[in-house]
This record gives sequence, C-alpha cells and structure tokens, in this order.
Amino acid sequence: MDHATRGAEALERLRARAPRVHCLTNEAAANLTANGLLALGAVPSLTDHHEEIGAFTRSAGALAINLGTPDSGRLAAIDMAVAAAMGAGVPWVLDPVMIDRAPSRRAAARRLVAQGPDVLRLNEAERAALFDRPGAPDFSGVLAVSGETDRLSRGERRVEIANGHPLMARITGAGCLLGALTGAFLAVEPDPLEAAVAANLTLGIAGERAGARSTGPGSFQVAMLDALAALAPADIESQARIPCAL
Repeated sequence: MDHATRGAEALERLRARAPRVHCLTNEAAANLTANGLLALGAVPSLTDHHEEIGAFTRSAGALAINLGTPDSGRLAAIDMAVAAAMGAGVPWVLDPVMIDRAPSRRAAARRLVAQGPDVLRLNEAERAALFDRPGAPDFSGVLAVSGETDRLSRGERRVEIANGHPLMARITGAGCLLGALTGAFLAVEPDPLEAAVAANLTLGIAGERAGARSTGPGSFQVAMLDALAALAPADIESQARIPCAL
C-alpha cells in the first residue's frame, strides 16, 4: 500500500474517531492550531494549568508540544505533559521552534528530544541546530523536516513530499498547525512515519487549494481552514506529490 493510500485511510479514521489532541503550543498560533484541528475533524485542548494538564494529557489521543513561546511556567507544564503522555502511552510530537536563535531554547529542545517523541517536526535550520553541533541528542523517532520539499525519515525509510504553497510561509502558525495535525494522525495511525506523511500531505494539499483561491495571506488563512474541512480522503490519493519514497 502506498503512502497516499495510507494517508487517505488515516484521514477516514480521523474523521470517524475525532481524536482529541492536547496542545501546548505557540501563543501566537493557538487560534489557528485549534481551528485547524476542528476543521480537519479532530478536537483540540490547550490548557497548561499545572493542576489539570496531567489529566488532559492522559485522556488525549495525542500530545503536541511546541516551543514557540517558552517561559518557565510553560516549560514546567511541558515536562508534566510529556511525563503524563509517556506514562499513559500517549503518542507525542515535538516542534522545537526557532531553537537556532537562543541557547536556552536549544537546551530545552535537546532535553525533550532525549525523552523520545514519536515525531520531531522542524525546519532545516532547527534540525541543524539540534543535530549538527556537539552534544546532539540521540533520536530514533520520525524526523520530519519541512521545506519547499518536506523530508521525512525514520531509520532507513525515507519519504519526500512536494505538496504545499508559498503563502503557507506568509502566515503565523502554519508549521505549528502541522505539528498539531501530526498529533491528530498519530492518534489514529500506529506507524508514526505514516502519521507524519498523512499530516504533511493533508496540510500541503489544503494549502495548495487555499492558495488557488486566495488574494493574499489574510484570505489564505481562512481558505486553508475551509480546505481542511472540505478535504476528502480521495483528494489525498489523487493530489499527493511524493517524488521519493524508500
């Protein structure tokens, strides 16, 4: 079964099960993240209150961690959420936003990567900041590197995805949303690489459709939410652009 077919079937399961994804995300991207999950058919929760974050995480289908706006309280909440997820067997995805800009943020990312997220979603600058320096953490999960062509890998397995639109880089939170969508697919797809592929295909195709009917970043964001809601499993099979799969 090819990756596009697996992605289409994962979207069918997601719509049928409506998994909840608990998100500790970038404050600037929280609204888009929540609305994007809802548009796709999943359910968001975003609390970082220390007295309830464990219960929210343990009862979620997946956990999405984003380091976009860290402070001491949020980092403590992230640690609690990760501990709860790992204790309950809840899959989780880490998005180490802009760790190339600040050593403290990079140190937090290294500590979290060492705990073994199922998927590490990042761009090339963030990947290099983690793994092309001394003291790089060991990581055996799915590495999902976003760019003009997305590169996803786990061990010897490799998938490249060419779907997407330039306006995705002109709005706040598209990458953050991709991390949350990856969590939604982790909740319904047992193979983390296939879950990440499904998320990248889904957002990339929705972005292409939104770009075709938008006049700029403002209309694009609205159109992307509409495209996520309207996306059918058959659209993934017919519109996936996967130039490489090993």
